[in-house]
Amino acid sequence: MCTILMSIKPKYAEAILNGTKKFEYRRTRCRDNVGTIIIYATYPVMQVVGKVNFTGIIEDTPNNVWKKTKAHSGITKDFFDSYYAGKTKAFAYKLGKVKKYRHPKTLSDFDITHAPQSFVYVK
Repeated sequence: MCTILMSIKPKYAEAILNGTKKFEYRRTRCRDNVGTIIIYATYPVMQVVGKVNFTGIIEDTPNNVWKKTKAHSGITKDFFDSYYAGKTKAFAYKLGKVKKYRHPKTLSDFDITHAPQSFVYVK
């Protein structure tokens, strides 16, 4: 299994860490063998705040992905629709057990020099 570090807005990172957001939405698909997602909270936090087990992916049309995930999306339908505007495919990363770091880490702790646009595979 491999690990990815994912850039996530602070309010959504916190929703993942407190268990109210069970899906992370992306326009691109990661490999099938991902086991862990490391959470990098973007500006203004700019720290690695925790990690979550990756338990699978839902790949479908945006409308069908929303129907399957809306109860634990952690986002509004308007935000979802604007994020996938003009797209025919959506990806919802299923999130499992969460671990919030007691002491946030830096990107350099993972040998990463800058925040990824979406996600990056970690060694």
